[in-house]
Amino acid sequence: MKTSSPPPSISEPAREEQARALCLRLLTARSRTRAELSGQLAKRGYPGDVSARVLDRLAAVGLVDDRDFAEQWVRSRHARAGKSRRALAAELHTKGVDKEVIDTALAGIDAGAERDRAEELVRAKLRRETLSGDDTRITRRLVGMLARRGYGQNLACEVVLAELNAERERRRV
Repeated sequence: MKTSSPPPSISEPAREEQARALCLRLLTARSRTRAELSGQLAKRGYPGDVSARVLDRLAAVGLVDDRDFAEQWVRSRHARAGKSRRALAAELHTKGVDKEVIDTALAGIDAGAERDRAEELVRAKLRRETLSGDDTRITRRLVGMLARRGYGQNLACEVVLAELNAERERRRV
């Protein structure tokens, strides 16, 4: 994609209008953080002062709100993708969300809720597994699945072993 600066003949209000239109198109697809929008504007050659005015205006009318974005992101990614607090914090950090906002958004997920979600993920996978005498392969795959979602090794191993034993008991009955 070619990025070039605009011709000097375009007026400042016209540049702001173009920047605003770009932001609105991007926000139509999905919510974005201020940093994401700022990056897109910079990539397309908009000066910092134009970007700041446009983003300030969008924030004033409620279209750009990093706190709301972070809360929705955490709720969605924890519930649907089963991401851990650590993984969610990393994702929000890469999207340019401030640490205080991240901490506030993650406050609703405590260690118990995180463990419950890990157990749900493992149970769902175990229902589709054929349990043989050797659990090494299944254990390795399930611990790896949790690790990719950001869960710590100790928690992952504890959950997998407990759920594997529970699944064996359930199938025995």
